Parts: sequence; structure tokens; C-alpha cells
Amino acid sequence: MRLRIARSVLAVVAVAGLAACTPGPGGGSASSSATGSSTPSSPSGSSTPSGSSTPSPSAKGTPSLSPTAPVSPGSGAAELSIIVKTSPTAAPESYTLVCSGGVPSAESHHPTAAAACDALKKNPALLTRRPSPSDQVCDQRYGGPQTATVTGTVDGVHVESSYKLTDGCEIAAWAAVADILGSSGAGA
Repeated sequence: MRLRIARSVLAVVAVAGLAACTPGPGGGSASSSATGSSTPSSPSGSSTPSGSSTPSPSAKGTPSLSPTAPVSPGSGAAELSIIVKTSPTAAPESYTLVCSGGVPSAESHHPTAAAACDALKKNPALLTRRPSPSDQVCDQRYGGPQTATVTGTVDGVHVESSYKLTDGCEIAAWAAVADILGSSGAGA
């Protein structure tokens, strides 16, 4: 009997840990995941100009999306440079995304430009990363060696974010912005 109860408790804890890394309702689509922080992290994970602390590379404290923050639509203006590397030794894929009113302009060189501009208009804070709560648990599945860096502006706000597929929380963050990255990643 005790063994059965212990297994049930462990199953509930495991599911709760996975749920903590899953974006909000809608399965992680760019339009349904939200973030409410106004302090983006740098590509290297270093502190931001406002002086926030450097996130540690461990599961706790890594940058993530906040699934509970309110989403308000923006003007849909964006100028972004996106660099995706499929492995540490691979040549980077470089994209340019320029949006006006939520629609890609002719300067855009991006595989999913229309979806990316639409996602940024619906949620201009989508690329803003913030440190995870210290009690957040991220599952330790590995999604692959892919990395991505996004720099530029969205609705006049500077954006500088990095993404990787090193654990469940990072995989969920990548999936939330997959249209913007122009790549879903192997593990996302």
C-alpha cells in the first residue's frame, strides 16, 4: 500500500514539474504564450543594463517565458536580426525580419516572416526573457545543440534574447518563439 502511494506522489510531482516548464494555454504557440518582463537577457546570459543578476547555467534561474503575464497587442513594428546555429561547428543561418503593422516588409529575409510579424503584433513582449523563479523545476531532456540569438527592436523597445534546447524550460521557450526564429529545432 505504501509503495502504491509513494508511486502516486512521485507521478504527481513529475507531472507538476513538467507543467511548470510548459507555456500557457494553447500548446505553446507564439500567440498564446506570454511574457511580462521588461528586462531582456543578453545572448551570453550576462546581466542586463538594468543590473539584474546573471542567470546560472543550472536548471534553476535560467531565463524563461512567464506564462501568466498579460498580453496586449502592439503596433507590429519590428526590425530583428536572427541567427540560428544547428550545432557549435555549423555555419549560422541568418535571417532579417522587418515588420510594419504586423506585416513583413520587402527587406525581410525570413522563412516564416508573416507568422513572425503576426506573433510580434499580438504580443510585442514575446522575445523578452526573464530569470525563472528559483523554485521552478525544468525537466532534464535534451533537445539538441541548436542555439539562436535575436537582436533588434520590437515596437521601439530593444530586444536581445538567446535560446537553446538544453532542458525542458529552454525547449518550451524556443517553441514559444519558433515562428520568429524561423526554425522549430530538433527537440521542440
